[in-house]
Amino acid sequence: MRPAFVFGTRPEIIKLAPVVRTFLERGVEPLLIHTGQHYDYEMSRIFLEELELPPIDHHLEVGSGTQAEQTGKAMIKIERVLMEEKPDVTLVQGDTNTVLAGALASVKLKIPVAHVEAGLRSFDRTMPEEINRILADHASEVLFAPTEEARRNLEREGITENVYVTGNSVVDAVLQNAEVAEKKSNVLERLNLKPKNYILITAHRAENTDSRENLTRLVEILESLPMHAVYPMHPRTKNRLMEFGLWERVEAIENLTVTKPLGYLDFLRLEKNAFVVMTDSGGVQEEAIILNVPCLTLRYNTERPETVKAGGNVLVGLERERALSYLHRLMEDGDFYRGMALARNPFGDGKAGERMAEILLELHEKGELKVRSSRFI
Repeated sequence: MRPAFVFGTRPEIIKLAPVVRTFLERGVEPLLIHTGQHYDYEMSRIFLEELELPPIDHHLEVGSGTQAEQTGKAMIKIERVLMEEKPDVTLVQGDTNTVLAGALASVKLKIPVAHVEAGLRSFDRTMPEEINRILADHASEVLFAPTEEARRNLEREGITENVYVTGNSVVDAVLQNAEVAEKKSNVLERLNLKPKNYILITAHRAENTDSRENLTRLVEILESLPMHAVYPMHPRTKNRLMEFGLWERVEAIENLTVTKPLGYLDFLRLEKNAFVVMTDSGGVQEEAIILNVPCLTLRYNTERPETVKAGGNVLVGLERERALSYLHRLMEDGDFYRGMALARNPFGDGKAGERMAEILLELHEKGELKVRSSRFI
């Protein structure tokens, strides 16, 4: 058996790594395809090195572009690789343009698709990610749902075959690497930070950064923060700040440290030791509750509602007063802080990657890993 892994962003690399490792432990050599959706040293290669993954077999260098340009270029290049390599299954993770391109290119070649983190829904079809994850789920033959809630989402759409609730492989990655990060990363020392004495911020989603109005509201929140904050900034966010004439306001914020994107171990240590995380990233919402760090999400919806139900995450959107209200409550009310910090992790026991690989190996051995004409009939 030879599985192909198609990925293009940091979260995909992190969450697929436990599955790759399990295959390697079982003597199965994976095919690694990097689309280059977010390819620069900080955002991708350093993660591959830190996670000790095998070298990439195919760099596709898709780069940036409009939604259609990026998806189309990725499909064309992925198709060529799949036609040449002829893998037994293609694994994709999450909701990026890479995921959609990988799923469509694969299923059209009658190569079965396994979707890691299937069934997530924000129920907001204005988000490109929501369209990507829905279409990827319906193109997939094997669906690895991280939670029962995700499985129910699939069931409501008529997807009931080959659906497995495995837990989320982000737990595997965080548990495997959090202690390594504490030993190997010196990011707190480099940035002169004390544990639990700073806010960690990440914000890069298109709905927050491609709109002048929304990005201005984000800057207003940054200007009002009551505690020192660290913001590892995605290049596209900085470009938008400069384009909209907001970068000088960010530079003038005295209690804000803006850094370049960080390596995985540095980011994980920064995250683990933060007082609170403010983010628009779905993956960071997951990591925060696993690491027992309260999370305030800079969005009005989330495809990780389990984190909100568990009590570790609050949706504050880009509402300055709402965000500040929760920040002050976390700073002043110890019981409230402990309640959020000790919220139960809803994403499993850290063995999701092992389960996924074993399921695919068993399906392959039985001859059941194939695209069926009656998939959803």
